Amino acid sequence: MRNRRLAYSTLGVLLALALAVGVNLLADRALVGARVDLTENRLYTLSPGTRQVLSGLQDPITLRLFYSRKLGSEVPQYGTYAERVREMLREYVAASGGKIRLEFFDPEPFSDVEDRAVALGLQGVPVDQGGEQVYFGLSASNLTDEERNIPFFQTDRERFLEADLTRLIFELSNPTRPVLGVMSPLPLNGDPRAMMMRQPQLAQPQVVIRQLRETFTVRDVPMDTQVIPADVQILLLAHPQGLSDAAQYAVDQFVMRGGKLFLMTDPHSEMQATRPGPSGRPPTETGSSLLRLLNAWGIDAPPDQVVLDLRGAWRVRAGPQDRVQAVDYIAWFNLQGDSVNRSEVATALVEQVTVGSAGFLAPREGAGIEFIPLLTSSAQSMVVDAAKVRTDPSPTRLLADFRADGQRRVIAARIRGNLQSAFPDGPPPPPEGQERPADFPAHRAATEGAANIVVANDADILEDRFWVRVQDFFGQQVASPFSGNGSFVVNVADTLAGSDAMISLRSRGEGQRPFEVVDNIRRQADAQFRQSEQQLTERLTATERRLRELRQGTPPGGEAGARNTNQTVITPEQRAEIDRAREEIAATRRQLRGVQLELRRDIETLEFWLRVFNIAFVPVLLTVFAVGLAVMRSRRRAAARA
Repeated sequence: MRNRRLAYSTLGVLLALALAVGVNLLADRALVGARVDLTENRLYTLSPGTRQVLSGLQDPITLRLFYSRKLGSEVPQYGTYAERVREMLREYVAASGGKIRLEFFDPEPFSDVEDRAVALGLQGVPVDQGGEQVYFGLSASNLTDEERNIPFFQTDRERFLEADLTRLIFELSNPTRPVLGVMSPLPLNGDPRAMMMRQPQLAQPQVVIRQLRETFTVRDVPMDTQVIPADVQILLLAHPQGLSDAAQYAVDQFVMRGGKLFLMTDPHSEMQATRPGPSGRPPTETGSSLLRLLNAWGIDAPPDQVVLDLRGAWRVRAGPQDRVQAVDYIAWFNLQGDSVNRSEVATALVEQVTVGSAGFLAPREGAGIEFIPLLTSSAQSMVVDAAKVRTDPSPTRLLADFRADGQRRVIAARIRGNLQSAFPDGPPPPPEGQERPADFPAHRAATEGAANIVVANDADILEDRFWVRVQDFFGQQVASPFSGNGSFVVNVADTLAGSDAMISLRSRGEGQRPFEVVDNIRRQADAQFRQSEQQLTERLTATERRLRELRQGTPPGGEAGARNTNQTVITPEQRAEIDRAREEIAATRRQLRGVQLELRRDIETLEFWLRVFNIAFVPVLLTVFAVGLAVMRSRRRAAARA
């Protein structure tokens, strides 16, 4: 009996082994392209935008990955990342229907492969004291020998891997790009005076301009132009400060002829305010508006009002006289959650946009337009005069005076509809000393069809410091976004151009994931603290002033000039007044300390209960579950025995 059982067991094991081998062979033959992504964040699952780009490939593209194995052995982090890059590239090959060819190279020092990597523009990085160069980059080419490359795969950009790869392929498969005109007095392409000012970092173009160049043919349009060039399909007009009537007419007629406009006005340009003007000092006038055009098109954009928002406010360094190190600067804030319109293609996947001293927009009464908000402040907002942020702004004072009114303000919007020209009587005369161009187009009084423009009342969305950190990596500039400003701008331009294949990719991994509950508690407590602190500080200052006057012999309530210079002895009444002033100062200081303690109370309470939950509640819950499971099993066994 035992021998028979042993024979049956052995036969079963052999059959199971044969079945496993057969299933593997069959799967290897029949399921060559089948893959299952079991990673938590779906790291190897291509987005719909990537699949759209790959399915539209007409000609083959060759990808060449250059990876030095020594890099992985010396820095294991890069070895892990290289494996992910390989697997992602294989996913591209599998989804391309044979249009993508993939090659791998290991550039050894002083080899032909290394020479080829250098010739293709890939970046070598020293990995040891000996100076030996290692490589980890990608080169791509199409049938016409156009080339694009990623000089070196940075681990800081791992979350943007798919976007970088798809952009590479998209550029090679779409050699003809839409023309985007940029019209702005801001140094978006870098400040030519940077070397004279001994600030070479200002010579670099803003990162958003570099991103636009990856998708569009970007062309500068002079601020004094009389006609927008005919080949410009999209016009980015940022901070139109002091725009002449002739230039305004050029923009108006560009829209009347069907051109796509992305207009960015600003009640206070933080970029302009931090850069020296022709005199060497920052300009005092930092606002811009285009009221003549906007009002004619049915839009209100007050040029002298700034939106403050407590939700998402940036923490900045407090003033030297403040009692705390940092404070919420409610003129600079992140727009997240329901502040970003998820139903619009341009903003559907943008997690966060940061604005600085932004204004607001609203449709004019009776305007026959479709007004679609893209970016909106929270209900914890209010509006103040722009002068409060233009000259020596005080974050502490703004927060102390803050009173949310429960209204939400639109900061950026899409406008659709038939628009009337802001120049019903035709073109204005040309600027003095100039003549009209020979190809000056005929006047149009209205758009032939529905116009499609986007307006934002904040041009600081374009400035690097509000959304990206730029670091130097062995001479290569690496941009790491912490907000989605760049994605927002390029997505808007893409939708105006009629292309949205890349939109689903740009926002992957961008945006912060803050502790929203803790941040809201802190902001509310901080705002209350600032209001109480201001009142107590004013009372403390007045009491200390009164105490100094009493010590100097000034009668209570008297003027400083009424001091009795001959009085050398303090009267009992003055002594009593001095004692009361000291007690009031001590009491006021105690209240200030109490308010500061209240600032942290709710956060510390929440932190305490989170610790209790993590340390005690979860283990107790598991213990209860285990005891319950043991009781159930014992009862089942008892029932089975009975």
